[in-house]
Amino acid sequence: MDLQRTQAFGGRLLELMTGGALTMMIGIGHRTGLFEAAAAGPATSGRLADRAGLDERYVREWLGAMVTGGILEYRPGPGEYVLPAEHAALLTGATAANVGPAASTLRTLGAVLPAVERCFTEGGGVPYAEYAAVAGDSLGETWRHVYDDHLVDGFLGAVPGLTDRLRSGARVLDLGCGSGHAVNLMAAAFPGSEFFGLDIAPEAIALAEAERERMALRNAEFLVADAELLPTDPGFDVITAFDAIHDQRAPEAVLARVRAALRPGGTFVMVDTNFSSHLERNLDNPHAPLGYAISLMFCVPTTRASGGPALGAVWGRERAMELLAGAGFTEVALLDSPRPQNGIFVGR
Repeated sequence: MDLQRTQAFGGRLLELMTGGALTMMIGIGHRTGLFEAAAAGPATSGRLADRAGLDERYVREWLGAMVTGGILEYRPGPGEYVLPAEHAALLTGATAANVGPAASTLRTLGAVLPAVERCFTEGGGVPYAEYAAVAGDSLGETWRHVYDDHLVDGFLGAVPGLTDRLRSGARVLDLGCGSGHAVNLMAAAFPGSEFFGLDIAPEAIALAEAERERMALRNAEFLVADAELLPTDPGFDVITAFDAIHDQRAPEAVLARVRAALRPGGTFVMVDTNFSSHLERNLDNPHAPLGYAISLMFCVPTTRASGGPALGAVWGRERAMELLAGAGFTEVALLDSPRPQNGIFVGR
C-alpha cells in the first residue's frame, strides 16, 4: 500500500467533509438573510445579528465557520466581518449565480435521505410528495432564478428563429411545468402567443395559477394532467420541457406523445442535463459528481416510486438523442446553453 497516496486521500476527505459542512452553513446564511445583511457593509457579530434580526451567539459561531472557510473576512481590530463584493455576487440576490438556493435544496434532499437509504436494501422509491412536504415551494427556487436570468435570451434565444416565431404568435406548451414560472415569463415576454403549462402535481399548478393571476396574464393557462396523456389535437407549434423528461415515468411514451402533438413544422425544445451517458466520459466534468449525487437523492427514487425506468439526471446526451430519434424526431440538434451543466436539445 502506498502510504503517501493514503495520506493524500485523507486530505481529500477532509476537504470533502469541510465542504459539506460549509454547504450547510451557506444554506443557513441564505435562509436567515445573513448574507444579505453582511453585504450591507462591515459589521461586528452583534450588529450583523441586529441587521438580520437573529441571536448574536449563533451568528458569531456561524461567522467563525464563514471566516475560517474563506467565505467572509475578519478584521480583528474593530472585530468586524466583511463579505467581499466578489463573494457577495455568488451568495446574494435573486439571480441564478446565487448558490444559496442550491444549498437549501441539498438540505431538503438530506432530510429525505433516510428514505432513500432504505431503497438500497428494499428497492422501490420515494414519492415526490415526501420531498414537497419538507421543501414546500423552495425545491424549485434555483430554477426560478435560472428562468429569470436565462429563459428568454439564453434558452429560447439560442434556438434559431424561435423568438421570432413566438413574437408573431404561436401555440406553446411547457411539459412538466412545475410551479409555472417559465410559462408565466414566456407569456409576459410574448403576448402574441398562447401558453399552456401541464404538470401532474395539483399543488404545483395551484402555485402557477396564483402567479399568473398576480401577473395579470391573459395568454397563459395551466392544467393538471399526466404527460403520457398529452392531448394531440389541436396540437402545438412549440413544446418545451425544462429538466423534466428524465424524471418521467415513461419517457419514451412521453416523447412519442410530444412528437404527435406538434403541428407540421413544430419545434420541441428540451433543456436537460449536459453529460455523457458513459461514466468514463464524465470523469473530467466538474459538474458530474453533484449531478450523480442529486440524481441518486432525487431523480432516481422519485421516478422509481412511480414505476418508471429511473433514467436519472445523468442519462446523458447519447441516450437522449437515442430516445428522441425513437420518438420520431428526424432532425435533432444539441445547442450550447448559458449554463454548462445544461444542453438545449431541439427536435423538429
